[in-house]
Amino acid sequence: MNAIMTLLEAVILAIIEGITEYLPISSTGHMVLASTWMGLEKQEFVKNFEVIIQFGAILSVLVLYWRRFLVSRKLIQNIMFAFLPTAMIGFLLRHQIDLLLGSPYVVAWSLALGGLALIASDQIFAADRVGISAEALTTKQCLSLGVIQSLAMIPGVSRSAATILGGMGLGLSRKEAAEFSF
Repeated sequence: MNAIMTLLEAVILAIIEGITEYLPISSTGHMVLASTWMGLEKQEFVKNFEVIIQFGAILSVLVLYWRRFLVSRKLIQNIMFAFLPTAMIGFLLRHQIDLLLGSPYVVAWSLALGGLALIASDQIFAADRVGISAEALTTKQCLSLGVIQSLAMIPGVSRSAATILGGMGLGLSRKEAAEFSF
């Protein structure tokens, strides 16, 4: 195993992050599998790199949607309510999550099951279905969506896929669910 991450390995992980971040698949899960395949030791540096590299994607979402955030106080409120359960569950289970994060087996199974859930969602939710807007979600629905989103703490479970599927289950259109997940 490599003692440190090389520039090539960092570039490979960055490419994987860039390709997978905006798809409803786990970018972190794919980076875990790639770093395992490349023989990278799960040192603090590698773990931190896999998290920090995602801040660029977060920043780009803020740049893309800043106008919508500014005009909709209700949307900001709903996002905060959907975040609360995830934050609380993440804080309470952080040590267990850390133990699972390094497991390529957990990641592989989660990716496979997530793929099956996405395939099934095409059968369950009509693509042209008109749903409610994210602003129309109730506080209870937002909290429920936050609990669903917290499934993504399992390595390999896509946060955006969990949020999209949960949002559609709560009545959002596919487009609204996808935008809310960002």
